[in-house]
Amino acid sequence: MTNTNDTICAIATAPGGAIGTIRISGPEAIAITGRIFTPANGKPLAERPPYTLTFGQIRSSEGAIIDEVLVSLFRGPHSYTGEDSTEISCHGSSYILQQVMQLLIQNGCRAALPGEYTQRAFLNGKMDLSQAEAVADLIASTSAATHRMAMNQMRGGFSRELSALREQLLHLTSLMELELDFSDHEELEFADRTELEKIARQIESVISHLVQTFSVGNALKNGVPVAIVGETNAGKSTLLNALLNEERAIVSDIHGTTRDVIEDTMNLGGITFRFIDTAGIRETTDTIESLGIERSFQKLDQADIVLWVIDATQANEQYQQLAEKILPRCEDKHLIIVLNKADLLDAANEDVQKRMLSVLANQPQKTYVITLSAKHKEGITILQKKLVDFAALPDLSQNDVVVSNIRHYEALSHALESIHRVQDEMNMGLSGDFVSQDLRECLFHLAEITGGEITTDEVLGNIFRNFCIGK
Repeated sequence: MTNTNDTICAIATAPGGAIGTIRISGPEAIAITGRIFTPANGKPLAERPPYTLTFGQIRSSEGAIIDEVLVSLFRGPHSYTGEDSTEISCHGSSYILQQVMQLLIQNGCRAALPGEYTQRAFLNGKMDLSQAEAVADLIASTSAATHRMAMNQMRGGFSRELSALREQLLHLTSLMELELDFSDHEELEFADRTELEKIARQIESVISHLVQTFSVGNALKNGVPVAIVGETNAGKSTLLNALLNEERAIVSDIHGTTRDVIEDTMNLGGITFRFIDTAGIRETTDTIESLGIERSFQKLDQADIVLWVIDATQANEQYQQLAEKILPRCEDKHLIIVLNKADLLDAANEDVQKRMLSVLANQPQKTYVITLSAKHKEGITILQKKLVDFAALPDLSQNDVVVSNIRHYEALSHALESIHRVQDEMNMGLSGDFVSQDLRECLFHLAEITGGEITTDEVLGNIFRNFCIGK
């Protein structure tokens, strides 16, 4: 773990803006800032009250003016990190920012590591671990839904839900362990077994609901995965380019051009979709192309929605060729059969969509057939609307608790396993020792989410290393 006694500094704004901000935090933050900053009215920075802005100049060690700036002053524990902190707002010139950073380091600061400010906020009790992780999600939010989800978690909505669960578990655990302490007095019973089982059911219901929200949370955060599959040269890459409205994938008449997956995201109707263009599926002896086809099936399995692209001029042949490989993998998914190249259909086969619908009459209701021309972008709007309909993600408010972090999902899944064991042990009438142990395991897994039991540097390092520098 980094030394929290150090005073750290970092540029907290993206390059190229009119204004640049440098954050300083730690025991010497105010003193070090005061060494390089000359207030306009002469009153030293250390004598100023917190939550004030002071205008003045940053000067080099030789006394030359580097910039005129505003300095914000915060005193611990009433700051983001819980430490004494300052923020220097100067002009956004990369030269000026680097000059100020060099001065700060020369006067005793250390350059901050990624996520170190938020890590200090967690270590100083300003937020729990789930709230700290929400900071990164808030910065990365790309839609109203992901913003609401991250904001709720950062404001403690998820933490309050877990806290209520923890209180119920502690109550249940205390009753069980109290009976263990008086196990030699068989006539004593501190809680009715029916009441204990009711509490366990309530806890299981809440944890189970949180686990189930992960599919929605993950889709909102990372995008609904949509796999584009089909034979070679059916127009999959052309369709991807039409959906994204840019030349993202190489388009060629040569079969097998796409040999690996290509991914890109797009926001439709407030929902982020992650489109995955896969290698064309066909029999081949080419080793590289075979690996690409294997990955195509892997991505199909991982997708929520599958776009099976078929050349409309060869609809029956291509459908029969791949139906046995694709349809069984789409039983629990939304399948959209895209009859592409509609611009090449003649009068003899223009009713291809009707024939395909009759073939699919026995397929699940999640199957939809659309005829379009990706090359001429005809029918793309209808396809996009159907994608939004199939995604069917709920309209979240800032009060909805949704799990979107894989670490939280894993911890909740382990907690759910523990509470299931508790219920089974109660039903079988097993000793309170077993029940108490699994109750404590459930408590431990919930505490992993908020950081109550997290003490290892490795776990904290894994969480914060993906933050941006300055946050």
